[in-house]
Amino acid sequence: MKFDQYYLDCLSHASYLIGDESSKKAVVVDPQRDISGYLATADEAGLDIVMVIETHFHADFLSGHLELAAATGAEICYSSVADPEFAHRKIEHGERVSLGEVALEFRHTPGHTPESMSIVVYENADSAPYGVLTGDTLFIGDVGRPDLLASIGFTREELAEKLYDSLHQQLMTLPDDTIVFPAHGAGSACGKNLSTELTSTIGEQRHTNYAIRASSQEAFMAMVTEGQPPAPSYFVYDAVLNRKERDLLDESALPPSMDYAQIQGTLANGAMLVDGRDPEEFSRGHLKGAINVGMAGRYAEFAGSIVPSDVDIVLFTDPGQELEAKNRLARIGFDRVIGIAAQPYHMLTSHAESTQVASRLTADEFNARVRDLPDLQIVDVRNPGEVTSGTAHDAQTIPVGQLPARLDELDAAKPTVVFCAGGYRSSVAASLLRQKGFGDVSDVIGGYTAWIETTQSA
Repeated sequence: MKFDQYYLDCLSHASYLIGDESSKKAVVVDPQRDISGYLATADEAGLDIVMVIETHFHADFLSGHLELAAATGAEICYSSVADPEFAHRKIEHGERVSLGEVALEFRHTPGHTPESMSIVVYENADSAPYGVLTGDTLFIGDVGRPDLLASIGFTREELAEKLYDSLHQQLMTLPDDTIVFPAHGAGSACGKNLSTELTSTIGEQRHTNYAIRASSQEAFMAMVTEGQPPAPSYFVYDAVLNRKERDLLDESALPPSMDYAQIQGTLANGAMLVDGRDPEEFSRGHLKGAINVGMAGRYAEFAGSIVPSDVDIVLFTDPGQELEAKNRLARIGFDRVIGIAAQPYHMLTSHAESTQVASRLTADEFNARVRDLPDLQIVDVRNPGEVTSGTAHDAQTIPVGQLPARLDELDAAKPTVVFCAGGYRSSVAASLLRQKGFGDVSDVIGGYTAWIETTQSA
């Protein structure tokens, strides 16, 4: 058996290729949209990808099932209760598929979504289970949240009840040494307590996972429905789009280059300029109206939280990062990238009238501004779970992903300081406020972490 895990840090997303070296047949499970990695692996190993298996309709990324099917002729497979709009094979609960020596057993495990299923992998027909691909049903240290809008038509309580049954009746019945391979790791908004570990075992999860250890179904439901991070706004968009026919991604194609006049014309017509440089570099000079989402962070996730899915996008990046930026946005289905800035630094130096700097404060400067400006507006853009231990100067708390919908809670005329945990999300949020007409906006270098260290050492 050939078994490969692919992990995308920027989306905390794990996908898998499982191949039978005797038959040369392979399957890919929960693929990312840019599929060249799977094709290269299959080509090097002489494998034929015959099935693309989705454990559920994903909300946090746009899956690559259509791209893989077009490239390989593979069947797209979903749980029999799923009903996507494209040609697919329905997999029944308990169905087994042989790849040759390697066998796959499918178990319906609803709860995170109604159509969720898990895949038990056997190295041969007579072996004990090697592992189980759990999708978003069971994570390392957590379980899938039952409250995402991908599950339209079900309440979170109904899905939590199904999730409890799926875990205890389907997954925890596997042998303790069965390896657990989830679809996500730490940082994903699909759960609240995901581990940085990428694999575990059923036995380890039985003894260490807080949700599995819940004393009753009622206690479980309370635990898994409480304190979940806000879902980025693009989740509903992706959950719907993953059900549909759509255009395929050409991951090698670059959008056209745009000069200064072309960019200004597109912005005047409603496009958004996404600047992928580091927040410090962005603060030294950027085109007015640009949104700063640094590519060194969770670029697609925060772009998808701030930029509407129905607007054109122009990219401004460090030279050489243009294709990566376009493909990372494509991973969440944001395909309306109509151009990239040609000679970006030349634009900044040649068009000073359209360039501005961004105010970034040290923790000491932040404290001084609090003392000197009694009407200062302070905004904490961390998630609710991060704020439980406290916030700075009694700030208003608005998670960055909710900021576009909650701008009316803020006064654009007041001087404003934004902070997050470390300074990445605050630059995203502060750039959005400037783009929306807030006149005096700063963010805090090092965020709440730097502020609390400064406060404690004072």
